[in-house]
Amino acid sequence: MRLSHLSLADFRSYAGLELPLEAGVGVLVGRNGQGKTNIIEAIGYLANQGSHRVAQDAPLVRAGAERAVVRGAVWHEDRTALVELEINPGRSNRARLNRSPVNRPRDVLGYLRTVLFAPEDLALVKGDPAERRRFIDELLVARAPRYAGVRADYERALKQRNALLRSASMVRRASRSGPTPDLSTLDVWDAHLAKAGAQLLAARLRLLRALTPLVDKAYGTIAGHPGANLEYRPSCALEAATAAEDLEAALAVALAQSRSDEVERGITLVGPHRDDLALTIDHGTGPLPAKGYASHGESWSFALAVKLASYELLRSDGIEPVLLLDDVFAELDSARRAHLVSVAASAEQVLITAAVEADVPAELGGVRYTVAKGEVVKGAVADDAAEDHAEGAQ
Repeated sequence: MRLSHLSLADFRSYAGLELPLEAGVGVLVGRNGQGKTNIIEAIGYLANQGSHRVAQDAPLVRAGAERAVVRGAVWHEDRTALVELEINPGRSNRARLNRSPVNRPRDVLGYLRTVLFAPEDLALVKGDPAERRRFIDELLVARAPRYAGVRADYERALKQRNALLRSASMVRRASRSGPTPDLSTLDVWDAHLAKAGAQLLAARLRLLRALTPLVDKAYGTIAGHPGANLEYRPSCALEAATAAEDLEAALAVALAQSRSDEVERGITLVGPHRDDLALTIDHGTGPLPAKGYASHGESWSFALAVKLASYELLRSDGIEPVLLLDDVFAELDSARRAHLVSVAASAEQVLITAAVEADVPAELGGVRYTVAKGEVVKGAVADDAAEDHAEGAQ
């Protein structure tokens, strides 16, 4: 799989961009603030319908524009699919496949698959649980796009349930000595939440069983010793349940048991939206949480191992993803750089950003693109020449 052409309209700093891309290694070189990461972000958005930099869509639209468009020609198995996303902050996004509208944007998920490694990935180790939940769900959808629908069903049920809980909480506070609020409708949303949540949980657990040994192997190669582990931390007791039916029953019990507290606080307290993924490292004396115990170098190693394991897992499914490396070589020591180079060199397509040419290991050949003032020029161009070209193109 590879991206053969990227088109942008009013995305971030780009009023318009037409960028042909080739197989193998492509390196986007330019000083900070020139638009390199915006290109990587757009490709990631085309694959995952989410940004690795911001949680909302509004910042993705160029200042003064109403919408942004990201379009990519994806070559796979001797055929090309044209995937297009129209980003409409505050309204529903739209999608087209081969220029024909689809019912929902998620219907084009899976046509382009990417694995991104960026400085923001340190949040996998050092950040909040939400970062780790987002990672595992994006990988899940990349492997099996149908789970985007499961996530949407769960989020819809969660939104409705939380709205009912807030209303019940307000009624209870307003009439402490009065009648108990009617919670009969909550039973319906409990059932919806438990069913969709169980499907999502079962898929996450299966994914982790496949991913964890790959993470440990990659970490052992990068850091020089094994001992990396991923452990799912649910927000309620699941016992040994792994099948969706058993997980649904466990979630239903947990929701019933927590209802009093949830009505008091006006929010759903158990379910996949409250779970965490624990990252631990064992140096021979027992596992310790990477967050808080890992050094900066170990944190980088763990984040890199997780992403490289994700890449290998997707490759094992028979569809090689596009590898995106956003300004990471400058952050890595020689051993980590060497391991990343070995993986990048074997990729069908890898796109790399760097502030200066020297940040890119010499072993990586491929095509160079100079990025300056929102213009992309194929070939290595001196800074002054790139800026003159950009000014002339405006």
